[in-house]
Amino acid sequence: MRRYRRTLVAAALATTMVGGTAGWASGSSQRPVTGPPVGSAAWRADDSLGRALPDPATATPGQVASFFATLTPGQSQRLVRRHPLVVGNLDGAPVALRYEANSRAVRAEHDPRYERLAEPGRQILAFDPRGRGQVAEVYGDLATARHVSVVVPGSDIDAATFDRTNDPYGTPAGMAGSLRAATDGRTAVIAWAGYTTPVGFGLDVATGDLAEAGAGRLSRFTQGLTAAGVGKPALFCHSYGAVVCGLAASEVNATDIVVLGAPGMRAGHRADLHTDARVWAAKDPSDWISKVPHVEIAGLGHGQDPTAPSFGARRVPAELAEGHTGYFVPGTDSLRAFAAIAQGRTTQGQVTQSHSTRGQNTQGRITQGQNTQGEVR
Repeated sequence: MRRYRRTLVAAALATTMVGGTAGWASGSSQRPVTGPPVGSAAWRADDSLGRALPDPATATPGQVASFFATLTPGQSQRLVRRHPLVVGNLDGAPVALRYEANSRAVRAEHDPRYERLAEPGRQILAFDPRGRGQVAEVYGDLATARHVSVVVPGSDIDAATFDRTNDPYGTPAGMAGSLRAATDGRTAVIAWAGYTTPVGFGLDVATGDLAEAGAGRLSRFTQGLTAAGVGKPALFCHSYGAVVCGLAASEVNATDIVVLGAPGMRAGHRADLHTDARVWAAKDPSDWISKVPHVEIAGLGHGQDPTAPSFGARRVPAELAEGHTGYFVPGTDSLRAFAAIAQGRTTQGQVTQSHSTRGQNTQGRITQGQNTQGEVR
């Protein structure tokens, strides 16, 4: 009976404590944005090329890529002008065309929320004005980068808060920029705010509904990168974003899945993710996420702590990070480790369950300057 009571208390706490980056606040229920891009009906009805265009609702990223490979530059430009929101969000379409299409689409909105996204030189790979707005931006050159990473954020992130200046390392734009700088510009990083995130601390953050919708969008997004000729990325999943990555793990094209400040991954063990990607986990001692009960009962809570030795993930050091949004701060051990993973400097050695203290090099941790099993140099 005592154990049962503890479980109920944990479930109740999970409904109020699991969240993202915005601090303690009440939450409001969100309806996830799903389905094909805005303008898909007009796209399907377009016969200007004398043949059917790939249906955004049913065509695979590979089929989309094959279709665009048959077009002349003039035909591609015609589609960009006529259907910018479709081309800009069509996974598998050429990256350069998506940049151009989304630049047009953002400017056409005439919305103050998107003014900064419309600035010249920004490489917007996805833009969806529905709901609170979704966006993905590329830092670096996807065409030439040997390694690519995707940052998946947690709660309270949308097109308006994508690159907010306060708490910069708690935004996907700030995380992506910091990660690329930590690799000395040798990688390309995508800040992906491509799903409807929870707002505040309501029921949404304790359930997996929004994460399930986001997982489908993330899976298709990574498959689109592969179809467009971009290498498999490493995923860096923060807070509620770790739930998204956990649910997407079996279908995403990724070399690594790195979760940080995670409330769980909707899995009891790494093997439950059914992925060939390497799985890493980080949590700093001062992160309030440690107070979140790691349970999953009747759909509430997100399961085991990915940093727990029993989960089986490779542990990332984070002793120098501070708080829930401090993992990408320059000078931290976590950022150095992330940069090493982003550049592919990992082994596939057996994961150990040992723990290190500050300044020590121990198996199962990523450290600098030592090459041991399960670590990064």
